[in-house]
Amino acid sequence: MPSDPLILGFDTSAAHCAAALVLGETCLAQAQQDMARGQADALIPMLEQILHDGSVAWGDLTALAVGIGPGNFTGIRIAVAAARGLALALKIPAIGVSVFEARAFGHTRPLTVVEDARRGEVYVQDFTPDPAPPCLLDPTDAQGFPPMPITGSAAENWAQQTGGTVLPARCPLAEAIARAAAYRLDQPQPRPAPLYIRPADAAPPSEQPPLLLP
Repeated sequence: MPSDPLILGFDTSAAHCAAALVLGETCLAQAQQDMARGQADALIPMLEQILHDGSVAWGDLTALAVGIGPGNFTGIRIAVAAARGLALALKIPAIGVSVFEARAFGHTRPLTVVEDARRGEVYVQDFTPDPAPPCLLDPTDAQGFPPMPITGSAAENWAQQTGGTVLPARCPLAEAIARAAAYRLDQPQPRPAPLYIRPADAAPPSEQPPLLLP
């Protein structure tokens, strides 16, 4: 097994299936496929291909890193359930990383992460010495926020209203998830759990998500 931590990160919290294999400071392989549905079928084959491309086996992994959202309810549950099951089978930790943590990775703080929540709304979290929990807002609420560096999929509009500076992503999302998890390897980790923020819709999804036990 490599001496540096070997971490497989993946995310299905939005209309994509993404994965990356990180060894220490090096990204050995990564892939992302845009898809509105079908992540449950695509995820494991993608992970196996990533391991093949990185010339490693499942048993070589130090840890798993999984995107916990916010985002698509079913997509989040697919990735979290996969991470829990694989971690149990491989006897390695699974570390949940929010989209906010991943987007903020590698950037100097303070900064604000703003993600498209669809339906004309955004997810927002400030990374400051006294951070508030992430929240769901109308984009016009940006006018009440101070100008700060901003990153995320909805950063441009937020920056226009606050006068902040847009920071480009340091690396693709799945790679950022793996790298953020690496900094928490020496800390006790709870099992990954979905981060939803938005209340569930009344109508159940047509593609039933995996059942997550507490």
